[in-house]
Formats: sequence, structure tokens, C-alpha cells
Amino acid sequence: MILLTIDNVPGREIEALGLVKGTVVQSKNFGKDFMAGMKTIVGGEIKGYTEMLIEARQIATKRMVDEAEALGADAVVGLRYGSASVMQGAAEVIAYGTAVRFLG
Repeated sequence: MILLTIDNVPGREIEALGLVKGTVVQSKNFGKDFMAGMKTIVGGEIKGYTEMLIEARQIATKRMVDEAEALGADAVVGLRYGSASVMQGAAEVIAYGTAVRFLG
């Protein structure tokens, strides 16, 4: 599956199949949350949160690709990510774009 942030596939004629998305709500691990709180005192990257968000993006992307494959897509264009706090200690990550099929 080709994933692009641009709205076309260079050199290919495409047919739009529709919006596809994948979402996941990820919660923080209490131990990592405690260590993150300690890290805010001294500053620097909070690696536990970075890892959590990388994993959440991977899951959301996989779910979006699965949805695109079910439509018979060859690619997803206009790929975007979003995130939001859902509740204390949990964040949603969404991947979305337009599923397309190659013509010709």
C-alpha cells in the first residue's frame, strides 16, 4: 500500500474510493506516567510518551490501511494524523486519508 501526504500519485491516474481512517485510544502506563512526571522537573524528552505515541500511530495506520485494502485501494493519498486527549491519562490517535485505485 502506497501512503502519501500529497493529494495524488505522481505519474499515475487515480480514482477516489472514499475516506478511510484508523483510530486507537492509548492509555498511559502508571509507572511511565510517574517517571514522566519526574522528568518534567528536570526537562528533556519523555521517552515513554514518545514510544506510546509511535505505537499508537502504527496501530492507527494499520487500521486505516486495512480499511483501504477492503475497498480495493492501491494507495491512500492526503494522509493526515490527528490526536486528542480523550480523558485523563488517555489519548486518541487517528490516521485518515483518501483511498484511491490506479486507473489503466
